[in-house]
Amino acid sequence: MLQQELNERARALLDLCRGKRLKLAAAESCTGGLLAATLTEIPGSSDVFERGFITYSNEAKKTMLGVASATLQSHGAVSSETAAAMARGVLAHTPVDLAVSITGIAGPGGAVPGKPVGLVHLAAASRNRRCGAGKVANLVSMSRIHTGEFAASLSCATRLAALSVVDHVRAPLERCREAAEGGIEHGTHQQAQRPTLKVV
Repeated sequence: MLQQELNERARALLDLCRGKRLKLAAAESCTGGLLAATLTEIPGSSDVFERGFITYSNEAKKTMLGVASATLQSHGAVSSETAAAMARGVLAHTPVDLAVSITGIAGPGGAVPGKPVGLVHLAAASRNRRCGAGKVANLVSMSRIHTGEFAASLSCATRLAALSVVDHVRAPLERCREAAEGGIEHGTHQQAQRPTLKVV
């Protein structure tokens, strides 16, 4: 059921991006490419999804996305600062309009004080004014979630994380569309929280 829900939300995200002629790319850590795999399984996804980065290690985050060593040393790989740097790094290394990133501790190991198993940080960045961004690499939204009881299952934890990042980038686009249809101006959007996830 969780995979089916993820597929449906991913399809809705692709449709939204397609309607606005936006290209999307992703940087994944804890999900290990699940988000990219889900998006590319959908027919026609190639006209929206441009590429994905699987940056599982700190070295990959640095070499592929340009995440600063100081950011990783000061805040750790699982942090809002690293998630933001990953999203901006995607924009710096691709021609896309929207970038999403995800980094977390899927489990069963890897927990450290203050960062339990199931903790996930998400970020979305845009260089396109139609998405509420006023400058290149503008951070559109960020979120910190906890996959809760599902963290006991690596498969469920990664799917919940991927589902959350899909909703994370889809929500501002939907508000952007609603604002355009209503004839009102829109600015930088804040993230929508998915009610089935615990926001910490």
